[in-house]
Amino acid sequence: MVATRPRTREAAAEAAPGGSFWTIRRRDNLVGYLMAAPQLVGTALFVLVPLGLVFWYSLHEWNVLAGTFEFTGGENYRKLAADPSLRSVLGATALFSAGLVALNLTLALALAVLLNQRLRGTVLFRTLFFSPVVVSLVAWTIVWQFLLQSNGGVNGLLDSVGVTGPNWLRGGSTAMASVVVVQVLKNVGLNMVLFLAALQGVPRQLYEAAALDGAGAWTRFRRITLPLISPTVLLTSIITIVGSLQVFAQIAVLTQGGPGTSTTVLVYYLYQQAFQFHHFGYGATLSVLLFAIVAALTLLQWRMRRKWVFHES
Repeated sequence: MVATRPRTREAAAEAAPGGSFWTIRRRDNLVGYLMAAPQLVGTALFVLVPLGLVFWYSLHEWNVLAGTFEFTGGENYRKLAADPSLRSVLGATALFSAGLVALNLTLALALAVLLNQRLRGTVLFRTLFFSPVVVSLVAWTIVWQFLLQSNGGVNGLLDSVGVTGPNWLRGGSTAMASVVVVQVLKNVGLNMVLFLAALQGVPRQLYEAAALDGAGAWTRFRRITLPLISPTVLLTSIITIVGSLQVFAQIAVLTQGGPGTSTTVLVYYLYQQAFQFHHFGYGATLSVLLFAIVAALTLLQWRMRRKWVFHES
């Protein structure tokens, strides 16, 4: 009996009518590149090129009304370092982002835990909580603008129980909180759905075994649930932090950065400099600062995953 060896892929390709192994491999690679080409071209045109132009514009003073475009080198960055308004803008941005991220993630996780219970009506409540996500952002914000006025629906409800409500969008202590709450109610449903999907992937046998060992509900949540959904916690935290740094429409519609500059976050300040004061070069410099902040926070979270994110493998 003669032993035979299976033909390798290279030998089979050589014998095939289509040509050699390397010819077929080059053909496969070409097909792969052609399939990826639309995405690569789109990324280059709509991400890389605009990003490069922003860096280029930040080195110039561009006044559209005067028709001037002058190279100034690092002058805009020196102006950025000496900007007296930048400290309050960054403070408002940090306050808004911290409040939004903490409230959004906490509320989303709490709702997901409740909806993960085997109770009647969970599908209805899941739909109700998620529906604001698909509503037009501007329409949602305009509705809340009317509700939060001094004679709006929120104060009307408070008056019915004998409480006099403030002017939510014009009070120094309530304007920022109002914008945060409006944004949380708009987007909490997305994180809730992500958390709910993660919770449904946790094996129930682990909870049953822990309960037999005498572990309470809080211990089971802390020792089982949080570690197993930590990849989703990382994902939602990145999405929420980056989204909080890009908020513009809510500020523009509700408070216009006021009262004073108490709700003037970095993106709205960028808009003011570029499109109201026509300092496009300085606006581009603020865009570079925003890009650096987002990149630094994302990289920091990504590095922290090694310590805080549990991987079953």
